[in-house]
Amino acid sequence: MAKGANDTSTIWTPANKVTFVRIVLIPVFVAALLAPWPDYFPDSESLLALKPWLAAAVFVVISLTDMLDGYLARRRNEVTDFGKFMDPLADKLLVSAALLGLVELGAIPSWVALVIVSREFIVSGVRMVAASKGKIIAASGYGKAKTVFQMIAIVMFIIKEGHTITDFNELLGDWLYLASWAVMFVALALTVLSMLDYLYKARHLLGFQKQDDAAASRTTPEGDLLVGFEGLASALIDHARERGLMVATAESCTGGMICAALTAVAGSSDVVAGGIVSYSNDVKKGVLGVDEQTLASVGAVSEQTACQMAEGALERTGADYAVSVTGIAGPGGGSPEKPVGTVWIGVAGPDGVSAHLQHFAGDRAHVRHQTVEKSLSLLDSEIVAHPSR
Repeated sequence: MAKGANDTSTIWTPANKVTFVRIVLIPVFVAALLAPWPDYFPDSESLLALKPWLAAAVFVVISLTDMLDGYLARRRNEVTDFGKFMDPLADKLLVSAALLGLVELGAIPSWVALVIVSREFIVSGVRMVAASKGKIIAASGYGKAKTVFQMIAIVMFIIKEGHTITDFNELLGDWLYLASWAVMFVALALTVLSMLDYLYKARHLLGFQKQDDAAASRTTPEGDLLVGFEGLASALIDHARERGLMVATAESCTGGMICAALTAVAGSSDVVAGGIVSYSNDVKKGVLGVDEQTLASVGAVSEQTACQMAEGALERTGADYAVSVTGIAGPGGGSPEKPVGTVWIGVAGPDGVSAHLQHFAGDRAHVRHQTVEKSLSLLDSEIVAHPSR
């Protein structure tokens, strides 16, 4: 039933290889965009007209590899720290290279590139501050929308390639010029909004707002789910609502954190059937129906237990999908076979049940935090794959 393991002993997973190829192809894109390569061929005029289209095609191919490595990492369950570092870096390098190239061609003014690149520096700085304090700030929908509109705008400006219009009447008749700037303005607006969203979520970390006791309790490492998972939880709730689905949770090592993240979203009662905290084996057996022989033979932290917990949550709540977690958060309880950070996540739905083995790094709070994040992501992936009603 296991779909794979998060093997942290190697960085050269298929997903990371795709990310590496994406970085290697960036100079190829820059050369296609800026180098005078058409002059080296007999039919230079025809190639010169083809040049922006070829550069745009290379940019699109490189951009699509971002979806490919993400798909491979999720499906093969091979999310690595190296990938978490290199994937966003590759995206930033590609966008920065494209923007600087367009500035060089005169296709966009330098202030456009400055706004977008400055946002990346600011957000990266916020993340570094959060990480230094053991916090994780989840990305929001603004960031994803920003990336999509930036990519579309860049492709349109590459095709337009520096075509400067000075006459107002000519401007009104050039649909590509107008469309390119319309998309770019949307991208710039989302760029600023996503930056402000990060700053708002990190306001306590940056000292913009004094924390009272209630706020402090919401921003402890284990309380990050209340301020760090809004985007992921909201997306899951929206996807389930669109498909008319109900979800449930069965939690051991997270002690109800997944259900708390979901129910923190306004209107989640339309989607969340309930959650069962089965911290002890007795509750796993008595409430969720986990087989006693399973617990005796392979233990609570196992593929079989995770699957039975998820199936039990479905049966007890009547939900359409359920996610279960059972693991060793630490600081004690680990063994050579099951070290601290070992977590099994089960997902049950109409098509059956599967289990995913994870090996998370960090202390107890970080292991629990990563478990919540991964569980929401896996459950959302299953829901998105479900046909819309």
